[in-house]
Amino acid sequence: MRPIAITVGDPAGIGPEIALKAVRDPEVLACCAPVLVGHRALLARVADRLGLSVPDVVVEPALRLDAASIEPGIVSAAAGAAGAAAVELAIDGCRDGRFAAMVTCPLNKRALAMAGVPFPGHTELLAARCGVRGEVMMLYDEAIAVALVTVHQGLATVAAALEPARIVATGRLLAQALARLRGRPARLAVLGFNPHAGEGGLFGDEERAIAPAVYELLQLGIDAEGPLPPDTAFTPANRERFDGYVCMYHDQGLIPFKALAFAEGVNVTLGLPITRTSVDHGTAFDIAWQGVADHRNLVAAIRLAARLAT
Repeated sequence: MRPIAITVGDPAGIGPEIALKAVRDPEVLACCAPVLVGHRALLARVADRLGLSVPDVVVEPALRLDAASIEPGIVSAAAGAAGAAAVELAIDGCRDGRFAAMVTCPLNKRALAMAGVPFPGHTELLAARCGVRGEVMMLYDEAIAVALVTVHQGLATVAAALEPARIVATGRLLAQALARLRGRPARLAVLGFNPHAGEGGLFGDEERAIAPAVYELLQLGIDAEGPLPPDTAFTPANRERFDGYVCMYHDQGLIPFKALAFAEGVNVTLGLPITRTSVDHGTAFDIAWQGVADHRNLVAAIRLAARLAT
């Protein structure tokens, strides 16, 4: 089976625990050869505390880490740097063919900033290191799939970023990914930005950028409808009609997604030359290293990475 890199995320979070659990999970072992990417000494600390075991093969970043200095649930520059270094190493391994795909455990954005990492999260770091622009965050589950036109930026700045070309690119990548995963053309819902999709300009005019994008998607042969009122787009009837949703900003897509598919939902970065999936949750510092973190979401991410890698 093909090797898949699993980065352990922020060492002070739940990433090391769920990664150690996932590499022994029968569902994971049935679909790939999992390889942990992180600092062995830190993994050994977590494993000793929780009665787990460290696999024989761990790929370690060159960056030195004083594992004894890391405390669970504590934000630190050292943890931020270690988490980013593991991601960089996994990217290199995917690009040179050592890994078929990479799956990432969560990073802490404040720890990254403290470490001087010039990216707010995985998605931006991956795009920069792979030399691409226009990457798209997709959250995927069999029950619901969303793609985000804008991601980690303040809500006050989103309206100015809603350019038709950006919306079209998001819809195109989402349609391609869903067709690949589901084996048939996808039907997309493109959401409006304002309440009631602007109500004909009464509540704002951002939909003037969205409507031309929907028209262009149709011209490209993609079955798309919109701009649709966001408050009714995710009703059960509409989830039956649509395979995926093009959402204008982060919480517009992630709130309904996590409400419906938090345990099994997977974060996928579209538009990269490599396959990358991730859990759809954060570092959960409040339960780090306590033995209670649920690793099922990581298992789902690894299984989807294995599907996409083939």
